[in-house]
Amino acid sequence: MIDNYEEFSEQQVKLLEKFVTSTTGSIFVLRNLPEVIKGALFSRYSRSSLGLRSLLLKEFILNDETAFQSIVGGTDENGEQFVAIKKAQNFYDRILDGYGDDSIGELGGAHLAVENVSMLAAKEIEDCRIGGSPLEKSTRYVYFDQKVNGEYLFYREPILMTSAFRDAYVDVCNLLFDTYGKIIPPLTEYMEKKFPKEEGVSKGAYTAAIRAKVLDCLRGLLPAATMTNMGVYGNGRFYETLIQKLNCHNLSELQEIGKKSYEELSKVIPSFIRRSESNHKYQNTFTKFKEAMKERTKTLVSALPEMPAVNGPMVQMVNHDPEGPVKLAAALLFASSNQSLEDLQAYCKQLPVEELHEILDAAAVERDNRRHKSPRALEHVSFTFSIVSDFGCYRDLHRHRTLTQERQLLTCDADYFVPEEIVGTPMEKLYRHAMDEAKKVYDSVAEELPEEAQYVVPMGYNVHWYFHINLRALQWLTELRSQAAGHPTYRYIAQEMASQVIKAYPEYKRYLEFVDFDGYDLGRLGQEIRTEEKLKARMS
Repeated sequence: MIDNYEEFSEQQVKLLEKFVTSTTGSIFVLRNLPEVIKGALFSRYSRSSLGLRSLLLKEFILNDETAFQSIVGGTDENGEQFVAIKKAQNFYDRILDGYGDDSIGELGGAHLAVENVSMLAAKEIEDCRIGGSPLEKSTRYVYFDQKVNGEYLFYREPILMTSAFRDAYVDVCNLLFDTYGKIIPPLTEYMEKKFPKEEGVSKGAYTAAIRAKVLDCLRGLLPAATMTNMGVYGNGRFYETLIQKLNCHNLSELQEIGKKSYEELSKVIPSFIRRSESNHKYQNTFTKFKEAMKERTKTLVSALPEMPAVNGPMVQMVNHDPEGPVKLAAALLFASSNQSLEDLQAYCKQLPVEELHEILDAAAVERDNRRHKSPRALEHVSFTFSIVSDFGCYRDLHRHRTLTQERQLLTCDADYFVPEEIVGTPMEKLYRHAMDEAKKVYDSVAEELPEEAQYVVPMGYNVHWYFHINLRALQWLTELRSQAAGHPTYRYIAQEMASQVIKAYPEYKRYLEFVDFDGYDLGRLGQEIRTEEKLKARMS
């Protein structure tokens, strides 16, 4: 690397210092710039002989057409920045149009807060995986039995609230929250007796671990209508795709989230999301495509023969590649050789087992912990798993973005999860009563409004989904989600996925060495102790 070859005057340095972390080094970070300017700047950067700082000075800071000073200056108390961006919109649109909307859409991003939406809506938002990073309020650390203005926080779905199901919907959601709140004290007392605080464990760490254990048990009572908050960071392409999908969703809540997200993001990254405006030609054609696909699929599904319903819980590997070990070995050799991938696969295919395993070991023997990510060669091996488990567990595992996944509609048709800690106690009767009442309401609503009926479904009811995943992503998922601090149900799924892969292909065990197959009574305690120790170390 050579030092920066550009020279700036003292006045130019003063202009630049606010917007770059270094005016002299070859590596620096942009700061204090709106996303529309950063995106346009990088797009011009790819076709200019100038350095980024020179380009920023010449074509943006000193260019009246950009409205630069109006956009970046001041506190924006009166929305002046938004007005300035709109005024200069033609300039930015012209740049972005000239460099390809799709690729440039990834050069600008925004932090979006999405508050007071249902857990059902949160899953739809998180389903747009690439280019976005969501964070959702946790059911493990936050009590959900609070009331605001005398009402529990669950989404009052407009169609349900104007239908004959209104009272039944509200009453059963209240029952679910009432039951959740009633069981917290006796279950906490039970947990404290079963897992007494050991000597040397701090009160704070112990209390946090007990709370997590209690709330993990009871989250199954929370209906999909439960209100949550989300923080989402994403690039322009992510948001454009997300809003386009929300705009043509059947549920009115999702449509409203799409509309409001577009309105707010237009104040920050308007050039990146313009194609998701409700009347834009791209939005209109996308909507037509989605609607036509849904209708065709419904017709095809209606012609299916009668099949037994899937219940569960269940984890089943339904697809795998017998040629996987050979493809993996060839891919491991490829980067260090000068041979074609086809020839390397033919070579590995005729190798004795011992020599093939020696190649596979090359990417495993020096791996010391789960954070040592394996090479991309593992992506040549793939599996498909069909999974039935409670919706709460799906919510946790759904966050893994590097895989292909799809779920069916939430229903109360399958079994539901009952935490073993309450089995045989008076708490079980309360729990089951609430879950059974939810099913009665769901059944009546679903006959007429199957999609809206999802809001009634408690998180403890089973849902059916699939994961299509490569070995590299499977390694990360199973080693992470099997750790002691995890929820017991998703720990089981992670362990079972790893077990089935190892049983079918023992040669892959070397890549799953950090899957934790042990069981834990109070698994969160160790993590809470470590968190407390880190906090003390920082304060000392």
